[in-house]
Amino acid sequence: MARRKQEKEALRRERERREAEARAAQQRKRLVGYGAGGVLAIAAIALVVLLAAGGGDSEGQGGGDVFPEGGSVPEQTQFDIETAAREAGCELRDTEGSGVADHTTSLDERVDYEDNPPTEGRHYQVPAEDGLYYEAPADEALVHSLEHGRVIVWVKPGLPLQVRETVRALFDEDEYQMLVVPRRNMEPAVAATAWNRDPEPGGTGRTLACPRWDDGVVDAIRTFRDEHRSNGPEAVP
Repeated sequence: MARRKQEKEALRRERERREAEARAAQQRKRLVGYGAGGVLAIAAIALVVLLAAGGGDSEGQGGGDVFPEGGSVPEQTQFDIETAAREAGCELRDTEGSGVADHTTSLDERVDYEDNPPTEGRHYQVPAEDGLYYEAPADEALVHSLEHGRVIVWVKPGLPLQVRETVRALFDEDEYQMLVVPRRNMEPAVAATAWNRDPEPGGTGRTLACPRWDDGVVDAIRTFRDEHRSNGPEAVP
């Protein structure tokens, strides 16, 4: 088990190095291409509109009272996603993907997603930002984040305080390309979703659905995160 943890840590460091290089390269391209900066201004305005119309506002990130600080997470003991899900009583689901690069231009245009929470499909043109939310952005913006290789953890806000503190601690442990959002109208108590690029062209929607919370859910989310993060149909740092 110690060797497996060392291998996982080495892979994580290598992945972060590659991703940092990719972010730097993308930023250089943006600086060259934007010129006068008009596109940046438009993007900033679009983001403000997104947060306002998507159920959050400029204070929508940070967790607030929904995901308070003060929790802790146990040390990881399970590193296999199928085993971790089974031990936690969670279900792994796959959905055939579609809608890659198929954008809506208004948050008034709602998409009827096959899964709840959603995993793939047509989506809003501006993705939701990474982070911890006390009010969830629109599904259409969140699905765009999934397309960019993000993993989203969805939590019923009525779960006990200790559970929500633990979810916050889990996010703080490794927040790279992660979003945590409250969601009342779903069957599982906690879920995680991703949108993988394979097979092309539409990829595959992935779901970890946990009907109840126990400590094993922490490793189920960790293994799901490590399995699917950075693997979206659009490779965006």
